[in-house]
Amino acid sequence: MMSLVENHAAILVVILPLIAAPLAMLFGNRNVAFLLSLAASAGSFLLSIYLLMLVKDGAVLAYHIGGWAPPLGIEYRVDAANALVLLIVAAISLAVLPYARTSIEKEIAEKNHTLFYACFLLCFTGLMGVTITGDAFNVFVFLEISSLSTYVLVALGAEKDRRALSAAYDYLVLGTIGATFFVIGLGLIYMATGTLNMVDLSERLASMEGNRTVRSAFAFIIIGMGLKLAIYPLHRWLPGAYTYAPSAVSAFLAATATKVAIYVVIRFMFSVFSIKFGFEQDTLKYIFFPFAVIAVFAASFIAVFQINVKRMLAYSSVAQIGYMLLGIALFSATGLSATLVHLFNHAVTKGALFLAIGAIIYQIGSPLMANMSGLGKKMPWTCAAIVVGGLSLIGVPGTVGFVSKWVLLMAALEAGLWPVSLMIVLSSLIAVVYVWKLVEILYLEPLPKDSQAREAPLSLLVPTWCLILATLWFGFAADFTVHVSDIAAQSLFDGKFGQDAIIMGTEGRS
Repeated sequence: MMSLVENHAAILVVILPLIAAPLAMLFGNRNVAFLLSLAASAGSFLLSIYLLMLVKDGAVLAYHIGGWAPPLGIEYRVDAANALVLLIVAAISLAVLPYARTSIEKEIAEKNHTLFYACFLLCFTGLMGVTITGDAFNVFVFLEISSLSTYVLVALGAEKDRRALSAAYDYLVLGTIGATFFVIGLGLIYMATGTLNMVDLSERLASMEGNRTVRSAFAFIIIGMGLKLAIYPLHRWLPGAYTYAPSAVSAFLAATATKVAIYVVIRFMFSVFSIKFGFEQDTLKYIFFPFAVIAVFAASFIAVFQINVKRMLAYSSVAQIGYMLLGIALFSATGLSATLVHLFNHAVTKGALFLAIGAIIYQIGSPLMANMSGLGKKMPWTCAAIVVGGLSLIGVPGTVGFVSKWVLLMAALEAGLWPVSLMIVLSSLIAVVYVWKLVEILYLEPLPKDSQAREAPLSLLVPTWCLILATLWFGFAADFTVHVSDIAAQSLFDGKFGQDAIIMGTEGRS
């Protein structure tokens, strides 16, 4: 049994939730569906840890589907960069599922509970597949599996708020446009190279900078993923989807979907296309950098004026995506490391915040700040979680948010861009405003005399506090995440994704 796991861990992280999804619908029982979902997530989480331990020092693993070697066969390829993303996606899934079992009771009709679990597993499968595959077209396939199930998950929120339908529709339209652009880009690079294996592509594209087809392919791929990623100003779908989706769905998407999209952008920019290409460097300098700066400030300002807490956190996510893009735009190993560190840290923090807000909504039935007056007295553990998560968004020492911004500051100073460092500090001050606005309402506003609010049940508090404790743990013990991110960033810059890889299940090398 152990031999099976060791040899096939790379495929099992995707297969487990993929098999569990139809079984959840087949049995048609919500309790069975929950247990299947939890077991699949736990299995993928443990396998993700195993894979990360194997590659955390710079090794690369390869798994050939069906024994067919690339470029004829589809290859899964694991290095430090995608192993870190696999871990965070699986960890968030494992935290959200026990929470969802309780939260969906008030948000989704009982007849749709098995549908929720099946779609959740398909979304999880798609995100894991996008992250681990070494085949460019496979990225598109898994991206669509994830996206189609996500549209349904968001629409399930319509039972509580009909605006979830329009949010899901916006997401569907813009997501489809993004996917279309992406697959057109893949078609163009296939036309130019005759292959879709990422390692093969990197080798064949290395000498094709002047090829107009390759340049067009790059543009289509970046714009397509920009829509999926919600790069400012392509973020139109994100606030509505996060605001009106069921609480568990908002937490899962905020912590995983955009992080996987960031990974895809990084993989194509640094592993598939050559980082020496002038058009790629121009994209970072003239597109990513200015829009990242705009996103950090504009989205933060918009967040300040929101009256719906979930919408405030959604705009905060757009700003945090700006930080990640800024790290990429610095075009250095330190900047890329900052992006990967923030990808991990923001997933933990934002997942915890959405879970905490969902616990309040579960108790009072509203995401509006005006209805949360004085809840710090009635829901001390839930509100304490919000305070810690808010401190992490600001970047207070002792939280993961501080680690992220510190590494990004160092990257900016290393590049000689002290105005960028100043900008990072100033944008954090804006975060203080919208976080304090919420804390003031929770703790300093009087509690209505007729309030029936009480502390959230343990089934909601335990998952929330697991992520909050992770926010604190990795804030103090940051060596592991920073080390893995440094290794991953350096490997991306050195082109080690295409190096000799240990073929899982054999003693050979590719």
